[in-house]
Amino acid sequence: MLTGGGARRRVAVVQPYVPGYRTSFFDQLHARLASEGVDLEVLHGPASPHQAARGDAASCSCAREVPVRRLSLPGGRSLHWRRVRRRAASADLVVLEQALHNLESYPLLLRSAGRPADSAPRVAFWGHGRTYTKPPNRLEAVAKSALTRLGSWFFAYTEGGAAHVASRGFPRDRITVVRNSVDTGELAAARARAALPGTAESAEAALLRRRYDLTGGRTALYLGGLDAPKRIPFLLDCADRIAAALPGFRLLVAGDGADRHLVDAAASRPGSPVIAVGHTGGTGTAPLGAVSDVMLMPGRVGLCAVDSFALRTPVVTTDWPWHAPEFEYLVDGRNALVTPDDPAAYAGAVTALLRDPARLEALRTACGDDLPAYTTEGMAARFCDGLLKAMERHQRNPHAGT
Repeated sequence: MLTGGGARRRVAVVQPYVPGYRTSFFDQLHARLASEGVDLEVLHGPASPHQAARGDAASCSCAREVPVRRLSLPGGRSLHWRRVRRRAASADLVVLEQALHNLESYPLLLRSAGRPADSAPRVAFWGHGRTYTKPPNRLEAVAKSALTRLGSWFFAYTEGGAAHVASRGFPRDRITVVRNSVDTGELAAARARAALPGTAESAEAALLRRRYDLTGGRTALYLGGLDAPKRIPFLLDCADRIAAALPGFRLLVAGDGADRHLVDAAASRPGSPVIAVGHTGGTGTAPLGAVSDVMLMPGRVGLCAVDSFALRTPVVTTDWPWHAPEFEYLVDGRNALVTPDDPAAYAGAVTALLRDPARLEALRTACGDDLPAYTTEGMAARFCDGLLKAMERHQRNPHAGT
């Protein structure tokens, strides 16, 4: 319900869970909205078993966990029902994940469309805009577009997602492009400190070099979840190929997930170039970036693109068709390298890049140049601006359609 008479307005954002990389964003969004007289509450469930395997579940000051029921379907799919109705009922605006499997969306949409404007929250969506990471199902695509058009506002991860939503009939003036990001400010600062003698980060980097016998120009980093979309077998195969061509090559694998056993098995082989360092989050990844020359990501590229800018470790990936929206941030030959989707071609491209210091330095410089465009500060500012505009629109015209 829209409030008046000086009462504070309220926004509820519904999420599957709160991963560690989102806490800074929510904290900053909370602070920005508070300065505008708006309260924020992030309603989320516990991480699913698949999400929990990554070890990145977290919380923040404005988060509240709610009960969730999950119904498994054939083909590995599932439906989710988060009990958010009571908390959402008092909000001026509810921001939902753009997903068909979230059952709580439907009663909220019906309530918004079917009741007086002063007694029901408006509903907005936040998401990719289109299906990026798997082959699109035509029926699902039509249904998702229809669902999205019921929202009063759309928060798109990237320009590409916004363009897709607009092409399907959603008003362009009710779309906010947030430029999905992580807390690059703290990470970039920690990475810079790793290059300065006498800092804790530089000491940690020196320890990594000694512990793992790392050589400059011969070290790569993998950073992220260890699961099927990241194509861990492809990564490990290529590490062996690169090591055969470049003696002294090492691949630091920082992450956790269902395929952790593959990494551990590879790392345990005598003479293996693979080093398993486990899950590392936040600024703890800065020393890893300091000792690494490139970031190897043959599978799905998502927010690791932003990590690569902050760490100045350019991504080498493939032209695989199922990258996440943040793949749009990469420009082949400028701040990243995109190879054919073939292990031999990929390993050959990495080997050639590590043998070409001038080309590698140009990529690293571009990573640093592009970093300011992708920050949680900027993301929070854009999201806050969109939320205020969405609420203002309905205050001006409370009978406007959802």
